[in-house]
Amino acid sequence: MTNHDEAAAIRPSTLAWVCRHLEIGERIVSTDALHGGITAEMRRLTIGTRHGGTRALVLRTFVDPFHVERAEDSLNREAGALTQLAGTGVPAPGLVAVDPTAAHCEYPSLLMTHLAGRPVLSDEGVEARVPLLARQLVAIHAFQPAKRPRQYATLTTADTVVTPKSADAAAWAAAIDLIRKPAPPYEGRFLHRDFQPGNVLLDVPSLSPADALITGVVDWAAASWGPADLDVAHCSTNLALLHGPAWGLRFSEAYEEAGGVLAADASERLYWQVRDGLACSEEVQQVSQPWREAGRTELTKRVVEERLDAYVTALMDTLG
Repeated sequence: MTNHDEAAAIRPSTLAWVCRHLEIGERIVSTDALHGGITAEMRRLTIGTRHGGTRALVLRTFVDPFHVERAEDSLNREAGALTQLAGTGVPAPGLVAVDPTAAHCEYPSLLMTHLAGRPVLSDEGVEARVPLLARQLVAIHAFQPAKRPRQYATLTTADTVVTPKSADAAAWAAAIDLIRKPAPPYEGRFLHRDFQPGNVLLDVPSLSPADALITGVVDWAAASWGPADLDVAHCSTNLALLHGPAWGLRFSEAYEEAGGVLAADASERLYWQVRDGLACSEEVQQVSQPWREAGRTELTKRVVEERLDAYVTALMDTLG
């Protein structure tokens, strides 16, 4: 086995577990660390087949103590989502095996098929990608699972919001007051719960970037049941931070243009948008670090905070 990256080395018992789930005559010929994840180590495994070809799998491993404590729930959610999505029109990885309690591996792990494509985070071509993202999210929300996943969670509270330095204090105070209110009623949908450009794989023709196609949606560890507005709000926040506040505001329009249905009342839609924006205030560094590693070096913590402030302020301005 050739390791292209020291961090990509698989620990012994995990290696044995992976090998037990390969086809007869197959072997791991190389591993590569996949960058961009926040909660887990990700590796692409190149598998040599018995007929001389290759195929690829992806191994997700939770190693950080904080996330290891929560890995069982996350991996069970992801395994459940991948199992139910198999054979649907949603381009999710296929589940190969899962060890949520580290009964066989050094750390909690999940093995799945590898999907072609890559995340695209550049500003170039964003106007063509936003409708693609919107249509894909509408398709996810249309899925009717045989067994509903667990209820969504919103971890932020009015008391944990971190107001950025030099932020519009009045706008943020009003936003914080807004999420002190009870959540609006909603019609439940199957949620990805972390749908954003970093978790969407695309095939982008080099000669025609506008003809990009979505090849996969990954990271289903937070799959939930809840309001479509919450998934839309989360993607909107990420677009605002990656490409500027205007793109965050644009996404909900694109979602409705694609046939998606959001809360009928504007104030209810605003609640979810603001709640997700404020939630991001608590993890700006966590969110922006993978983007910088992926080449968006200009997205420093300060720049992202400034964009978040502008986005939250723009949302609150819609109140008039």
